[in-house]
Amino acid sequence: MEIKRKASWIRNWLIGLAVVIVIAAGSFFWYVSDYYKATAAAIKALQSDGSVTITETDDAITFAPNGEDPEEGVIFYPGGKVEAEAYAPLLRSLAEADLLVVIAKMPFHLAVFDADAAEAIMEQEVSVQDWYLAGHSLGGVMASSFAADQTDRVDGLIFLASYPSNDLTDAPFSALSIYGSEDEVLSRESYDEAQAKLPDDYTEIVLDGGNHGQFGDYGLQEGDGTATISALQQQQQTVEAITAFIGNSHQQ
Repeated sequence: MEIKRKASWIRNWLIGLAVVIVIAAGSFFWYVSDYYKATAAAIKALQSDGSVTITETDDAITFAPNGEDPEEGVIFYPGGKVEAEAYAPLLRSLAEADLLVVIAKMPFHLAVFDADAAEAIMEQEVSVQDWYLAGHSLGGVMASSFAADQTDRVDGLIFLASYPSNDLTDAPFSALSIYGSEDEVLSRESYDEAQAKLPDDYTEIVLDGGNHGQFGDYGLQEGDGTATISALQQQQQTVEAITAFIGNSHQQ
């Protein structure tokens, strides 16, 4: 009888564990299936033309300026639960400024599942001499994690409504932080605390009227503030800030 009771207890325990696993898995897939999708304008920006050639694989989207192979490149990590294609207008504009730009497609649209995505991109694009890592929101946090582990391979770090997770005070590269004055998604407490982790060579730019979501084109983000400038204006100002940052970094 004792053996039967133990066997019954084990069977019930295993059934209970299986139910918990199924519920957890279902909750996870429900969570990751609800993500921000690229707008029609963003999809339209994925078309190659005379100035930019765009190629797409299962892992990345590459925006390459036509002409000579650029020596400077930007690897971009998308924000959490945001479709990579949503950043096409911003990244296309950067490519039109003669930069090779590659956005990593993240598993489940979450950069936490592939923080080292930049490594494979760097190995593939052998013509690029200077690499700059950039990321929006959660993407910036994870890009900084890669940069902290690979300081010798990174020439600059760019945060869009984001901040570092690792200590970068001794990093040999410079950093740029851009966020909108109307951003109500970015945790200012976490942002302010992370300032102590940034390199000495650090620049902060606040876009007057910008918000959290308009770095991409995926519609209004839940909890975000109301922007008083258009997404196009916010992205144009962002491109100007990034190209100036890269130009200054390259001259040092």
